Amino acid sequence: MSTDDIDPAGSKTEGTPDHENALQDVIAVDGDDNPEGLVNRLDAHTGDGIRHRAFTALLFDGDGNVLLAQRAPNKRLWDTYWDGTVASHPVEGQTQLEATRERLEEELGVTPEQYGDLRVTDKFEYKRYYLDQGVEWEVCSVLQATLEDCTLDPDEEEVAGLMWVPYERLHENPKWYRQLRLCPWFEIAMRRDFAED
Repeated sequence: MSTDDIDPAGSKTEGTPDHENALQDVIAVDGDDNPEGLVNRLDAHTGDGIRHRAFTALLFDGDGNVLLAQRAPNKRLWDTYWDGTVASHPVEGQTQLEATRERLEEELGVTPEQYGDLRVTDKFEYKRYYLDQGVEWEVCSVLQATLEDCTLDPDEEEVAGLMWVPYERLHENPKWYRQLRLCPWFEIAMRRDFAED
């Protein structure tokens, strides 16, 4: 498990108790992704954070393009940043595959009939602070699949925009895409994807 992406900087602001995330739990984990119990989602993302399980999923179109989704402006952390296709947290008793299928359908209207090769391709630990508003400290699984049917029905509460981007070109020419503020977990996943080639 790589911890090269852990940021030692601190965060200063406590979360808002009445935020919707305060009503949800995430799975706290050790550095090897072994469960250590449930923690409040807002607590996990404020102060110094609590390491927890997460995933990011990348959908491709068969021609080397990856589907990027812009996070909705109402997101507490990394609002309006461009992400991989979906990212979230599995709930207790849920596998990464089950959680990903659920989020793809909820956020984009993408059903399992549209892809057949969803699989876990990587896992890494990272920690990043967002301004003074919160932190992500996650053991993040990366899942990938190829869309055979690219029909999408995005939920505007979750997704502000969608864009197909040549994956290799995005990685090799970051200056060409500097107007896109990319989420740190997606940047790490992409960098590791090409490092393993």
